[in-house]
This record gives sequence, C-alpha cells and structure tokens, in this order.
Amino acid sequence: MGLPLRKSKIEPPPFCPLTRSLLLLRGAWAPNVIWALSGEPRRFGELRHDIPLISARVLSARLRELEVRGLVSRHLLNTSPPSAEYTLTELGREVMPAIKALIAVGQKLPEVGEPERKAARRATAVRIAA
Repeated sequence: MGLPLRKSKIEPPPFCPLTRSLLLLRGAWAPNVIWALSGEPRRFGELRHDIPLISARVLSARLRELEVRGLVSRHLLNTSPPSAEYTLTELGREVMPAIKALIAVGQKLPEVGEPERKAARRATAVRIAA
C-alpha cells in the first residue's frame, strides 16, 4: 500500500499562461488551418485545397472551434450559392510567430520514421512486381 497523499500548503498559481496559449492551438490540424489563413482570407474549398490531407469533416470542426476561440472570423458572402470566407483575427495573427518558431524547429529535426517508410515502400513495390 502506498503512502497517503498530502495536501499542498500553497495555493495553486492562476491558470498557467503557457497552458492557456496552447489550448488555443489544440486539435488536430488547428495550426495548419491557422497557417493556411495567414496569407489572405480563404473559402472552405480553398482551405481543402491548401491542406490536402485534411477531411472536410475535420476542417469544418477546426474552423468552428477556432472561431469560438477567437482566432478565426467567418464572413458570409452574398453569393449564390451562399459561401463563407475565413480570416485570422488579431489574436490569430498573434499566434503566428509561435507557429513559425515550431516550424523552424521541425525543419531542424531529422525525418522521423523515414527508414521504416522507405523499407515499407520497397516491400510494397516488390509485392506488386511479383
């Protein structure tokens, strides 16, 4: 049996600013969506083209979440059929330096899993050829 857990005698700090900042970027593809919007306003279909691996369902969910968090704004266009355009808000533009810093670190990292992927491709090519 383990030792009993003792209560801390100090008050916990207010919600950590780092945690609050990272909560803005949570969710698969959220940084990618923010990056894609960093240049100019984009419509849904344009974002799908900019981020080809994201599904329409996930992109739609991320756009809604980023809008609720105040990073993205949605503007309805007076077109037929109706369309919407997404832009970064001021807060969304403020997180861009952090995303750029993460990209810079990622470019310095070795390609993770590259030997395994090459071996898997070779094995697949051999099976196809046989």
